Amino acid sequence: MSPTVSEIWQSAFGVARPQKIVCVGRNYGAHAGEEGEEPPATPLLFAKFATTVIGPGASIELPDGIGHVDAEAELAIVIGTAARRCSPAQALDVVAGYTVANDVSARDVQSADGQWFRAKGYDTFCPILPSFIERREIGDGRGLRVTQRLNGVLMQDASTDELIFDVPTLVAYCSSVCTLEPGDLILTGTPGGAGYFRDPPVSLAAGDVVEVAIEGIGTLSNPVAAAGAA
Repeated sequence: MSPTVSEIWQSAFGVARPQKIVCVGRNYGAHAGEEGEEPPATPLLFAKFATTVIGPGASIELPDGIGHVDAEAELAIVIGTAARRCSPAQALDVVAGYTVANDVSARDVQSADGQWFRAKGYDTFCPILPSFIERREIGDGRGLRVTQRLNGVLMQDASTDELIFDVPTLVAYCSSVCTLEPGDLILTGTPGGAGYFRDPPVSLAAGDVVEVAIEGIGTLSNPVAAAGAA
């Protein structure tokens, strides 16, 4: 049996799971465009709760009445050393490595609320691959193919070369807001192709299987279920 998120995070960082999950919105031009928005001038940050984290094979649960739900393929930065107000030149020194994440998003809730706290914060809405690839193997995370497949159909396909704000910039910027601690995650944003912006839209539904893959890191697979389903 493969190690769980809790086992790997406890061994590597002394915590049962990431304590902070800092996320970056509209960090690919194609995704900003499909939302009808201009790319941001500075990183657009929001956060997810530790209780959103699940590992591979665990179900993404869809609460009743929340409407359209998207999967979002993302490269996740794993913080290895505490950092506060580090510069971009120092940023990679605090990175332990990289993993695969899925920023699950309730779009109708997001639109109704006018902000992202609830839409991104439901339990199970942040699947991650527990194993991570050390920074020395991937460097600054450039040039990695990022894909999402829904029931085997390719939904998102891009390269981390397309990030508007790169890894050093994001780590430095996030550390200017709050102290980054070992085991924290920074989700770097999702490419274009999310289901909500397709014609017709494609929402996650119970029985679906979502696969998020990042070149050189691995593939994260999760089934989708109604909340409370066995």
